Amino acid sequence: MPDTLGFRKHIGVVIPSTNTTVQPEMEPLRVPGVTCHVARITIKEPALTTEEAFNEHMATMREGIGAAIDQIMTAAPDHLIMAVALETFWGGVAAANTLAADMARRAGIGVSMGSIATVAALALFGANKVAILTPHQPRGDAMVRAYFIEAGFDVVRLTGLKCATPRLIAQVPLRDISDALDELNGDDVDALVTLGTALPAAGVAAQAERRLGKPVLAVNVVSYWHAIRQCGIKDRIRGHGRLLEEF
Repeated sequence: MPDTLGFRKHIGVVIPSTNTTVQPEMEPLRVPGVTCHVARITIKEPALTTEEAFNEHMATMREGIGAAIDQIMTAAPDHLIMAVALETFWGGVAAANTLAADMARRAGIGVSMGSIATVAALALFGANKVAILTPHQPRGDAMVRAYFIEAGFDVVRLTGLKCATPRLIAQVPLRDISDALDELNGDDVDALVTLGTALPAAGVAAQAERRLGKPVLAVNVVSYWHAIRQCGIKDRIRGHGRLLEEF
C-alpha cells in the first residue's frame, strides 16, 4: 500500500550533514504524490585549502555513504539521489559508473547522481561546449574538468569559487553566482553548468537561462529531474528551467 502523501513515488536523498541547500532547492520542484526523504552523511567542517585536509574530507564522505544509504532504505524509497556532487565526478566516467552501480546494488533501487544526470541533460540539449561554475578548490576543479572531457565535452571555461569549508558553499551570495555565470558565458558556449550541491544556484540558473538564451543546468535541479524521470514521472514543472519544462 503506498504512502498517503507519496502515493506515486518517494525518493531518498543522501546529502552531507553540513548541506543546507539541497532540501530547500528540491522542495519547490516537488510534483503531487512524489515526496523526498533525506539521509545525512556525518562530516566535519574542515578547511579544504590543503591537499591533506581535502583527501581526509573525501575519505570521510565516502566512508559515510553506505551508512546513509542503509538509513534511508528503512523508509523504503523507490529511488535514490546521491546529492554529493564532487564525489560523483571523482576518478572519471568509469569510476562514476562504478559508484552508481555499487550504490544501486547496496540500496536495491535505482540511483541518480550529479555527474551522470548532468551528462544526460546536456545530451538532450545537444550541448558540446560547456562552461562550468563550481564552489571547489583547484584539486576538485581538476577532477570535474577531467570528467567532462572524458565524457566527450569541450570545457571552454571553468570557474572555481574556492570556498574554504563545506558550509561556506551555502553562503555564496546569489549575485556572485549570477555574475560568475555572466562571466563564463560567451558565443563559444552551448550550455552552462553549476556544480556543488550546497551552492544555492537553482533559482539563479533559471533566471540566467532566460537572460542568456541557453541552457543553464544547476546540479540539484538536474538530479531531481533525472530521479523523477527514472521513476516514470513525466510531469512538466514550470518556472525552474527548460530541463523540467521540456524533457
